[in-house]
Amino acid sequence: MQYVMLGQTGLRISRLGFGGIPIQRIDQPGTRELLKAAHEAGINYIDTARAYTVSEEWIGQSLEELGLRDSFVLATKCRALTKEQMEQELAASLHNLRTDHIDLYQFHNPSMADLDAILAPGGSLEALLEAKAKGIVGHIGITAHLAAVFERALDIPEMETIMFPYNIVEQQGAELIDRCAAAGKGFIDMKPLAGGAIEDGRLALRYVLSNPSVTVAIPGMADPKELEANVAGSDNIAPLTEEELAACQKVRDALGTQFCRRCNYCAPCTVGIAIPSVFLFHGYLARYGLEGWARERYATLKTKASACIGCGKCETRCPYQLPIREMLKKAAADFGE
Repeated sequence: MQYVMLGQTGLRISRLGFGGIPIQRIDQPGTRELLKAAHEAGINYIDTARAYTVSEEWIGQSLEELGLRDSFVLATKCRALTKEQMEQELAASLHNLRTDHIDLYQFHNPSMADLDAILAPGGSLEALLEAKAKGIVGHIGITAHLAAVFERALDIPEMETIMFPYNIVEQQGAELIDRCAAAGKGFIDMKPLAGGAIEDGRLALRYVLSNPSVTVAIPGMADPKELEANVAGSDNIAPLTEEELAACQKVRDALGTQFCRRCNYCAPCTVGIAIPSVFLFHGYLARYGLEGWARERYATLKTKASACIGCGKCETRCPYQLPIREMLKKAAADFGE
């Protein structure tokens, strides 16, 4: 495992981190075993969030049971805009994570307007700065899905780290990632497997971690096999071979840009469609030739894509401006319901 400094924070972290979104699909004992295995593999960076339902709580309980809190750099985030809201969210994170300090606390995907509120007098930045002065928060960062927010964050001195999507098919932040490194800020790569759309995890991580401007990649993990594959993909950070570059191009050709990253910001659907799940199963049907597997799992969804009423509320929330209604129509047609 390779270790690097997280920007100018003084924190030495593994270039492969543990993404805490998908553990919501398992349970606390499963989380404990994953974190034990992650520690044994040399991973020392954990990312979670207040918005990830039980993720903070299960991670905190697991680290306490394993006695490994101080073996990990612990990062979480929330969407608080005001000082009062941030104080409440930070207190909840400390309680859930069963710790007296959080190494990195981040503003979770603010819009440009949200960022104005965060930075204004009485905004949530004030609370984090006070917590940092007390040693409750070690460092402050921001996560973003829009390049405009990423670029603005580069000029905010309090933001010590920036998280943004970057992978084989998502290149909208490539130039900003280099600027991030040049500015001495740590760059945290979310969605290195494009939200699960890239099937070859080893290739996906090879691509991301061969870029020296990427500090750490945080693929989500909920299964020991996923952990093993991610560790294998992070072993070699040498430049990509011609064969690997050709394989990356095949991935781009297959996925294009109109695909779901499963961030779930489209939720809740007015009629209860699990939109990311529909697109996940449709991807396996359309791209990977796993028709039986895809149809079996699609059949388990309580509300099918054909139930879409075309209200468009999901599209107003999607950070990638996907034509969700048209994509649902396509999925409904291909699945036949």
